[in-house]
Amino acid sequence: GEISSAMEDGFGRYGTQPTPVKGIYGGAYEFDQSWERLKDGVAATERRLGRKPRMLVAKMGQDGHDRGANLVSSAFGDLGFEVVPGPLFQTPSESAKLAIDENVDVVGASSLAAGHKTLIPELIKELQAAGRADIKVIAGGVIPARDYEFLREAGVQAIFGPGTNLVKAAEEVLRLLGHNMPPQEEAAE
Repeated sequence: GEISSAMEDGFGRYGTQPTPVKGIYGGAYEFDQSWERLKDGVAATERRLGRKPRMLVAKMGQDGHDRGANLVSSAFGDLGFEVVPGPLFQTPSESAKLAIDENVDVVGASSLAAGHKTLIPELIKELQAAGRADIKVIAGGVIPARDYEFLREAGVQAIFGPGTNLVKAAEEVLRLLGHNMPPQEEAAE
């Protein structure tokens, strides 16, 4: 009681709103051609949309394991996405509302606590019920391969397991958004 109160007064209270780190991936991949091509694709998407592509990284249910979600948020932010890091422990309804309020293009649902077969399909249903089936839903985390087909049938458009290369994941997200071509190739369309 008393010690906890003193610590809270001195350091503040823990919150569930993550803050992604910026510049780590951009610095590490600075001269990587794949990274630069992706940045060009994101920039082309921004020009086409008139804004940066937006992604909500959602942590639903009682899953507090957020390291992977924070890494994804940081990497996609360094690529040029506008990333909305959702707070921990949201319900599917809260995540859907946040996705709609923030006008995101894609929701990345992170699951490391076996809630993926319930929470992610509920999120998709909430988006559909709100008339926003256009928002893409992808999933990442510790999801058994045997559950992939179930999730795809529920409407999940891409699934990324442990160890997924972030460059490959970003390429797939750009493909889902229909904006994966470098600017010089787009002009030929």
